[in-house]
Amino acid sequence: MSGAIDAEKARQAALAPAVTDREKLERMGLLDQVGRRASISVDVSALPEEERKAAEAAAWAPIETLDRAHLAELLAMLPPEGWFLESVYGERAASAAFLIVQHSDLEQWRRFVPVLEPLVAAGEVDGQRYGLMYDRLAINENRPQRYGTQMTCKEGRWAIDHDNLEDPANADKRRAEMGFRQTLSEYEANFAHYPPCTP
Repeated sequence: MSGAIDAEKARQAALAPAVTDREKLERMGLLDQVGRRASISVDVSALPEEERKAAEAAAWAPIETLDRAHLAELLAMLPPEGWFLESVYGERAASAAFLIVQHSDLEQWRRFVPVLEPLVAAGEVDGQRYGLMYDRLAINENRPQRYGTQMTCKEGRWAIDHDNLEDPANADKRRAEMGFRQTLSEYEANFAHYPPCTP
């Protein structure tokens, strides 16, 4: 993971310095994703448990360090209206801001979920992003998720925990209302190619 992050940092260092917050966020968003994309291809499931945990911790350490730095930078540039509106910052920068907060912690999700909710109705925040953060907050507060976006490890594969889903019969309807293009089963199928997981 650190090699992918270092390569993206080097690529960005060769560019002219980012001048606007929009440019800064867009670059931060690229860095946020590059290590995570690399992690998907790494399968450590065959290692003994202690070695697997050590390998996972080592692989995620540079990602987590970057996450903390990005969050501090994002909070320092947070605009007075409380969020990076798509109409002002553009879709790519707004997406990057979401990813940075989504990859932060419970305190930030509690802070921003209520801020994002009315902005979805105003067209300033993508409904899918709101749904992802809402579900992450719910799971971490031991509540059922609403949109079925957060996966859990079941029998060595990533799956949706339907027993921990608010009103499962209407989950696909709620997803459609928020702009999710896939049903729960279609979304879950996206994870079939991921390496085996361990609970």
